[in-house]
Amino acid sequence: MNIAADDIDHSAQLAKARRLRRKRQLQVSAAVLGLCAAVGWGADWWLNERFLESTDDAYVRADWVPVSARISGYVAQVLVADDQPVKAGQVLVRIDDRDYQARRAQAQAALAEADAAVLGGNASLAVAHDRVAAQQAAIAQAAAQADGARAEWQRASLDRQRYQGLVHDQAASAQRLESAQSSFAQARATLDAAVAHQHQQDLALTIARGREQLAQATLQGSIARQAQARALLTLADNALQDTLIRAPMDGVVGQRKVRERQYLAPGLPLLAVVPVQQAYVVANFKETQLQHMHPGQPVEVRVDSFGGQRLHGHLASFSPGSGAVFALLPSDNATGNFTKIVQRFAVRVLLDQPLDAAPILPGMSVVATVDTRDER
Repeated sequence: MNIAADDIDHSAQLAKARRLRRKRQLQVSAAVLGLCAAVGWGADWWLNERFLESTDDAYVRADWVPVSARISGYVAQVLVADDQPVKAGQVLVRIDDRDYQARRAQAQAALAEADAAVLGGNASLAVAHDRVAAQQAAIAQAAAQADGARAEWQRASLDRQRYQGLVHDQAASAQRLESAQSSFAQARATLDAAVAHQHQQDLALTIARGREQLAQATLQGSIARQAQARALLTLADNALQDTLIRAPMDGVVGQRKVRERQYLAPGLPLLAVVPVQQAYVVANFKETQLQHMHPGQPVEVRVDSFGGQRLHGHLASFSPGSGAVFALLPSDNATGNFTKIVQRFAVRVLLDQPLDAAPILPGMSVVATVDTRDER
């Protein structure tokens, strides 16, 4: 009996010793594994993690454009549906253009009338120029006639004086003197008529030049009305072209509110064109994370909608102010009670790869991680 009890106690002691030895081995192994994990984590942190700045306050954005009408009118046709991809320049909505066609025809008629007025003004001005030239020739002719009459008057005056002397010396008859005096009087009358005619031609030249200036002014007014009519035609053409509302860029139609037979007013939002292929990421980093960031650094983007899918991009730019600066009601820290709050700054991240592989849409939440290794 005692021998059997001793064997049982010895076996129990051996089992207990084996358990203690196994426990110590497990503890040592756990300690070694923990130490290796700590060393690995420390090495990874030292080599990689300490250079990474990450935030989950990040979202996909796109510079979408609200499309509105520039003119008023009734919608004749809506050529796109919700969520439809469109190309830049594609017609989205067509406005009833009958009134604008009539206005364009009216502007064309006004321009034709203005063109005719300009042609008439040019013709009138040409006639006025010819009249001035003809009147200048008439003045030259009258001046020549006056010079001839003045020469004849001088000759008759000399003859009269000569015959007066001859008659005084009784070398010529009184009848001859009378004839010389008559010739002198006739030459004087001819000279006066020539001078008066020359003066009349001068006045006619003044009148012709006044008519020329009037024709020039009339032509300038016609040219101004022609320019006005041409501008009105351009406005009518623009309004007619604006009856076709086109896509400003490539994208996808969203927020479509326009319907057929709806009356549109200028500036009324009709739909939005979202450039999905030009989407980017806006990440809001704390101000304490910006020290080693600069444009061009690589960024890893993980989109929440696609699980662990990772995209690559680069840091493009920083916001010129924190979100509090651009808030509708910016904070005023010059108060009696002040609590310091770490501010966040928006950072724009551009994606490097095309977005065809994954439908990344504006508004999706992402996690952005910036690698600042090159800076440090």
